[in-house]
Amino acid sequence: MDSSENEALVTEEASLDYLTAICARITPLDADVMTLARARQARLTKPPGSLGRLEEIAVQIAGITGLERSTVARRAVVVMAADHGVTQEGVSAYPAEVTAQMALNFLRGGAAINAIAGSVGANVTVVDVGVAADVTHPMLLARKVAAGTANMAHGPAMTHEQALAAMAVGAETLETLADTGLDLVATGEMGIGNTTAASALTAVMTGRPVRAVTGRGAGADDERLQRKIGVIERALQVNAPDAQDPLGTLAKVGGLEIAALAGLILAAASRRIPLLLDGFIASSAALIACAWRPRAREYLLAGHVSVEPGHQIILDRLGLRPLLNLEMRLGEGTGAALAMAVVDAAVRAHAEMATFDEAGVSEG
Repeated sequence: MDSSENEALVTEEASLDYLTAICARITPLDADVMTLARARQARLTKPPGSLGRLEEIAVQIAGITGLERSTVARRAVVVMAADHGVTQEGVSAYPAEVTAQMALNFLRGGAAINAIAGSVGANVTVVDVGVAADVTHPMLLARKVAAGTANMAHGPAMTHEQALAAMAVGAETLETLADTGLDLVATGEMGIGNTTAASALTAVMTGRPVRAVTGRGAGADDERLQRKIGVIERALQVNAPDAQDPLGTLAKVGGLEIAALAGLILAAASRRIPLLLDGFIASSAALIACAWRPRAREYLLAGHVSVEPGHQIILDRLGLRPLLNLEMRLGEGTGAALAMAVVDAAVRAHAEMATFDEAGVSEG
């Protein structure tokens, strides 16, 4: 074994040890606090169940945080950016250089996620985990693992070392934000070609046909959609990923930003921070994270459901119901950011409403 191979092995083992320790800290939701939260819901000045899913959200947030009355005042959207070698196959309507261009747009505050995050009081953190071009900005978190993935139509998109390193980037990003104060986090992403990777992951991890989980992404026409389906089917044949090996599947047909989001999800659960999933890409990352540590699912809320056909399939597999359905398919974290307002309303109603006794209101 030469020195570079030995260094890679040491790096891979360090990332795996770090992620394994994070997973070990993911514990069940606090059942006792959830019981207290349900009891409080029963005493608030409203008919039982009249706030519908807002009541369920408040109880889940209580169980996640371990606090009967929680707050989600400190909010962040984390946008992971990376490129995909599979764009060489013509699967996207946009050129690969758009990834770097949009990353800069996020950093300059000019994208949809900036506007929507601002409307709900959330900060936007942009992480370069694998953009093929050099991106420079004082607010960028430069954590590049590789300059994009390899073309999965011809072989593995990543090495195991790269997949683990990208997951570690996501986990480290979450832990850094948590150390400075974080109550609620949303997943965002940017990567031309990433719906192709997400479709491949979804097909493997759910066992559904490629055609059933593959949509138009960023506006593919009929011809490009058929090409995309064919490329994914070829990638699965070439790489033979196995759903029982989530890390291997991630490395073979995933993406660096998807891996980073999987690590972010695991770290949020380990820190007992509720996490809002965005659309199809982020939810494909959740498939990997929850295959690694199934209990992480309890810490997730589905911000919305995308028009991408694979997204509802993922949500069904994870047992998650979306908070919103606005026929969105942008990504960037936009749907999850919008849903922050719903979560905020749920915890505020739970914490700030008076009980029947406090308000002097007669019960039915």
